Amino acid sequence: MISLAKALCLIYLIWGMNWVVMKTANTFFPPITFVAYRFLFGALVLLSVWFWLHLPLPKKKYWPWIFLTGILQMGLNNIAAQTSMLTLGAGMVSVLNYSMPVFAAVMAHFLLGERLTWRKGAGIVLAIAGMAVLMDVHAGGDATAICIGLLSAVFWGLASIFVKLKLSDVNPISLTTWQMVCASLSLLVYTAIVPQGEVVWNAESVLCLIYNGVLASALAFFLWSWILQHIEVSKASVAVLAVPVVGVVGGILCLGEPMTLHIFFGMIMIMAGIYIVVTHKRQPA
Repeated sequence: MISLAKALCLIYLIWGMNWVVMKTANTFFPPITFVAYRFLFGALVLLSVWFWLHLPLPKKKYWPWIFLTGILQMGLNNIAAQTSMLTLGAGMVSVLNYSMPVFAAVMAHFLLGERLTWRKGAGIVLAIAGMAVLMDVHAGGDATAICIGLLSAVFWGLASIFVKLKLSDVNPISLTTWQMVCASLSLLVYTAIVPQGEVVWNAESVLCLIYNGVLASALAFFLWSWILQHIEVSKASVAVLAVPVVGVVGGILCLGEPMTLHIFFGMIMIMAGIYIVVTHKRQPA
């Protein structure tokens, strides 16, 4: 079975590089249409795996929560992020989306009994501050788009709470499969009723869809569901703050983007914040 460290590393790589892909996809797809197609593609991949493994359907009591978390995590979260990137840069939206640990930690404190300790709070603040430094975020921009970007973090955090609270006994493959089915079908119905604009089909748009459907949706969301079943929500949400770090490093290695002091110190702050949150403080003997 895959280890927690390997699962996190795969998420860092897949989601870290996906911000550029999502920004590129807005050139070819209306935001909601792209999210609908992305998760339809991902759902078909996961359904193939689900049938191949002969997994049973989740119990009836889980279905309302599967539907709700699918809409929140895969529908509303990604629609908000994709929409905000129409006027904001991918880096800014990444920062807004990955403010999720703040919301998740507070909600987990009240709903899951996960104590928001001074140590955990300090790690969260340090990691979030590091993200702002890393992305060189400045004041200004479209206020509406910024609010929409923050909403994406709220939706993601709330979905993570419900998964931990109500769906921790569901097989991760079954959970992710049916979350994605519920989200994609709901979005396809919406796009059929409400006109969304034209789609430009070419090799680049198809590649964007393949990357998002197979890797960023089917594989990465399965890994996220599995991770949530093995560690606290607040710790998992902070652990994925390494995703923007991977995105920046990918830009440096693949696109020749410069390594600056704010990038270096931002990465150090994020990794230090993650270490503080995910490691236990040693108790005195």
